[in-house]
Amino acid sequence: MKRFHFLLLLVYMAATSGTAQDMPRVRHTIDTLTSAAMHGRGYLYNGDAKASSYIQSRFRQLGLQPLGDSYTQSFTFPVNTITGTPRLQVAGKALQPGKDFVANAASASGKGKAVIISLDTAVFRDAVAASTFFSQSFRNKAVIYNQQDQKRISQLPAPYQQKLQQAKLHVVLQPKALLTSVAREQAPLPVLEVLEQAWPLGAKKLRFEVKAQLKPQHEANNVIAYIAGSAQPDSFLVFTAHYDHLGGQGKAVYYPGANDNASGTAMLLELAAYYSQPEHRPAYSIAFMAFAAEEAGLLGSFYYTEHPPFPLSQIRFLINLDLLGTGSEGMMVVNGKVHAPEYEQLQQLNQQHQYLPQLRSRGKAANSDHYPFSEKGVPAFFFYTLGGTAAYHNPNDHASQLPLTEFEDVFQLIVDFAGALQE
Repeated sequence: MKRFHFLLLLVYMAATSGTAQDMPRVRHTIDTLTSAAMHGRGYLYNGDAKASSYIQSRFRQLGLQPLGDSYTQSFTFPVNTITGTPRLQVAGKALQPGKDFVANAASASGKGKAVIISLDTAVFRDAVAASTFFSQSFRNKAVIYNQQDQKRISQLPAPYQQKLQQAKLHVVLQPKALLTSVAREQAPLPVLEVLEQAWPLGAKKLRFEVKAQLKPQHEANNVIAYIAGSAQPDSFLVFTAHYDHLGGQGKAVYYPGANDNASGTAMLLELAAYYSQPEHRPAYSIAFMAFAAEEAGLLGSFYYTEHPPFPLSQIRFLINLDLLGTGSEGMMVVNGKVHAPEYEQLQQLNQQHQYLPQLRSRGKAANSDHYPFSEKGVPAFFFYTLGGTAAYHNPNDHASQLPLTEFEDVFQLIVDFAGALQE
């Protein structure tokens, strides 16, 4: 029996001293970040602030040091919020918020009844049709049009656009999914986005309510910590991930953001846990940066690159972690075509250990928090996994549907790559 216990101890020590992942802890991290209590890590009910505090507490527990006097770097920006769950009744049928429709991120407040009129697409190509359509009154009207017509509307003559803004409501029909975003300004009127298949054909009237508030000075926090290197403490490897998401619309609708980007934040925290162990202390210093307001336009990372606690020139390499909850089809490496030697090194490590089915590379792209650093000359990759869930920027991106197919292998590959960069 004693020999059996000794063997179990050896197995446990081997598991905890290597790069094997604590997947129950990963799941718990994602469950916490996507919980209703954090309300989509956005701008209602202190969702982003709660996520910031949670990440700070995890950094403290691991014994990571702040870069300066605090783990946080604060900044402000304007953001539009949908403060009440929107309501929409069309032809006597109540549509379900978050499933059938949502308020546009930039929507203004409004409520009441409206007569439905469909935008005549002939206005884009026929001057007579345009003159006729825009000669009518738009007061107490709900103008409905397809998503693909939004850009063409913005190209109409200013008098026609002004007429459209006299409407009581705009309804945008979405063909496939309700993809929401974050808006830093408010539209001049209420705007709802409705799935085409949920819209009752031939509807003549509707009733709606939207409650919105523009916050001119919302305060957000980047959360940053580091581990001092044992050999070259003034040279840094940097791991980044944005922790914010889209928030919600009132109490009843929120966007969990499991893949985008609780998965990347969980990976950031797992890497922090690994390198915080004395036996894994890195030769270079490693900084862990959890950025706010990525969904609002990479605001947290842009702010950081304008106010860096240490010179950006000291960064040997940066790896940005976003959308890491899948991987059945491999992983994309943004900037792989920009930093060819490092990408080749990454490929060799993946082929040697057969971690992922494939690695694919892209060139420069302004699609996540690596971009502001790249623009400042910092060598950087952005990793995101391929395949698996299609849930994105909607209420379906919840923790239970996230497969985490290759999470452990992505972690192993990152650790191996970081080790190679320090040689």
